[in-house]
Amino acid sequence: MKKYRIITVTVLLSLFFLGELALGQSKTGTTIGQFLLIEPSARAAGMGNVGVAMHEEVVAAFFNPAAIGMQDKFGIQFTNSQWLADISYNYAAALINAGEIGNIYISATALNSGEIAVRTIDQPLGTGEQYSVDNVALGVGYGKQLTDRFSLGFQLNYIQENIWHSSLNTFAINVGTVYHLTNNRMRIGASISNFGLQAGYSGRDLRIRYDLDPDKYGDNSALPGDVHTLEYSLPVIFRVGFYWPISLGENNQIEFAADAFHPNDNTESISFGAEWTVLKTLSLRTGYQNLFLEDSETGLTAGAGLHYSVGEIAIQFDYAWTDHGRLENVQRFGMGITF
Repeated sequence: MKKYRIITVTVLLSLFFLGELALGQSKTGTTIGQFLLIEPSARAAGMGNVGVAMHEEVVAAFFNPAAIGMQDKFGIQFTNSQWLADISYNYAAALINAGEIGNIYISATALNSGEIAVRTIDQPLGTGEQYSVDNVALGVGYGKQLTDRFSLGFQLNYIQENIWHSSLNTFAINVGTVYHLTNNRMRIGASISNFGLQAGYSGRDLRIRYDLDPDKYGDNSALPGDVHTLEYSLPVIFRVGFYWPISLGENNQIEFAADAFHPNDNTESISFGAEWTVLKTLSLRTGYQNLFLEDSETGLTAGAGLHYSVGEIAIQFDYAWTDHGRLENVQRFGMGITF
């Protein structure tokens, strides 16, 4: 057991210094793949979007891949959200229990802006054309519980962003660890997400006609050319947090959680939340998101969940409401099945 405690501390410190190395030179507003920061869990969203030390649901692997190894059943989970500006966000995940060799996690993220009218200076009411923004991330992960208290995990993601006829593609990795401090499931966790390759846009929308010398007549004033965009980093984020359940009897339990965030494209912040579960069926949640974040539009969160079991099959429905200030609010709906 002492050996695994040493491993836990080593991994946590390694993740922290890796995060410092990756985050030290980046600045606000200079990253691609912002849709990777949208949290898919309606449960965690209702609790302030905390989740790095929680592993009770399939999509907990989004916050920390070590959650993959802590689960002992097969499961699938879906999340739908009407994101800001009527953008559609969907997330689906499946967990495969592979027994002693560990667990496998598969996920898919899809974000779509819907059809948008193409407008120009000459045609401000629209050209008659339509375009859309589509973002996709496909991931596969692995996690293993090394002891009854300690788990490690990682996830590899393929990421694609499309704006009309231009796109970018890249890969990223998430790694994390979870450690149970006590027998009553109090635990700590840490993870680093979206650590990957830089990428830039390319495509036919960046093709231009170029006049090498506008003051010279008689030459070719419409040379074919391409606009080359710069490559930017992904939104790397380091999370560390704790989870503390308190039993109030056989049919009542309160759970507290808090996460600290260190991103490469924003300032540090803290989120915290709580969940009260009655009769192991109804859960009520609340929290506060991104405290201390500069110029934050996020804040209060709330949500609820229903859990129902039929034999070995467990079904859950979750809802979350999150405040986004002047951007109003976002609602998430989630459904999961474990068996």
